[in-house]
Amino acid sequence: MIEKAIQLSKKLANYHPEQLNMVVGFDGFIDEIVHAVDKRIDASHFERIDTMEQFAKRIERAAGLSTNIEFVPMIKKIGGNGPIMANALSRHQSQITYLGSLGSPSIDDVFLGMPENVKLYSFAGAGHTDALEFDDGKVMLGKMVSLNDVTYENLVKAVGFDEFVSVLDQADLFATVNWSMLPHMTELWRKILEEILPLLSDKPKKPIFFVDIADPEKREENEIQEALGLLKEFRSKFKVILGLNKKEAYDVGAVLDLFDDPSLEHMQVSLEDLAQAYNDWLQIDAIVIHPVDRSCTVVDGVYYEEHGPYVKKPKLTTGAGDNFNAGYVLGHLLGLTPDECLLTGMGTSGFYVRNAHSPSFPELIQFLDEWGHDLV
Repeated sequence: MIEKAIQLSKKLANYHPEQLNMVVGFDGFIDEIVHAVDKRIDASHFERIDTMEQFAKRIERAAGLSTNIEFVPMIKKIGGNGPIMANALSRHQSQITYLGSLGSPSIDDVFLGMPENVKLYSFAGAGHTDALEFDDGKVMLGKMVSLNDVTYENLVKAVGFDEFVSVLDQADLFATVNWSMLPHMTELWRKILEEILPLLSDKPKKPIFFVDIADPEKREENEIQEALGLLKEFRSKFKVILGLNKKEAYDVGAVLDLFDDPSLEHMQVSLEDLAQAYNDWLQIDAIVIHPVDRSCTVVDGVYYEEHGPYVKKPKLTTGAGDNFNAGYVLGHLLGLTPDECLLTGMGTSGFYVRNAHSPSFPELIQFLDEWGHDLV
């Protein structure tokens, strides 16, 4: 029994997330979830390649030769860190404004299925991802040249300068995610700092500025350092939070030279030491790291860690991290304690991977209660 989850489910019954106002951006993908075929039985049935190791060995055996691997599309859905996070937050009936690459000259049909409480602005064409899923992870095969058009100038042209200022001034949350796939994101942040932030109201309770840089492996080290160095400048108007998954946390830690490279490469540094090192380097309000089986956060210099509701055979893993982020920031927006924010994050992602969709607020409350009673 997990008493914290049970108590949190009871506590949340008195909260009203529908009163929140959120702004999310700036990417946008059309995702196709695909499975790789191991053996084709007949026209309608096949045996799947279950693990990344099996898939890698199939490719390795063909080195120097050639091979054919059949992919079977399972689901076509909203993709991109931002749209998935926004879609998860919209399930709580909050008011959402989404700004991103949702199609050009018109918004792609897949995004028009988002709920009515999500207002959409598109200023670039959508990317496309084949998300090759396995039981132990996924390979994201992306086509993203259209994301070169995600610029501050195109954003302001599509939304309008005064409207953009107004939208941000009313927001309880401003989330900008998937930095690594948006080549002009750092400049976009810089322009917002220079031209928009001075026009925003000073509020007794600062809204949240949440950033998830996504896997930055292909970006130059100086670019990563420059981008993360900007985050503390948003603190004049926002409570600033950075989110990372486990791989990103150790990889970026090496870029920032938080510990010696071999210890980070082999993940020998503890999550607590790593999170505290990020906190010291970034000088922001909170850092959150979410491995598969747990999550941890440092808020105002204090470390918290909670274990999650792990599932061996998830229905869907693409978007699990974005759902965690949605649940985690929801906890902050509702004024929960840092450990409770970890539980709302893992409760949201735990529900998502089991049901292949994000939970509504009542479903999140029920899932936390069932998790607490060891029923999930």
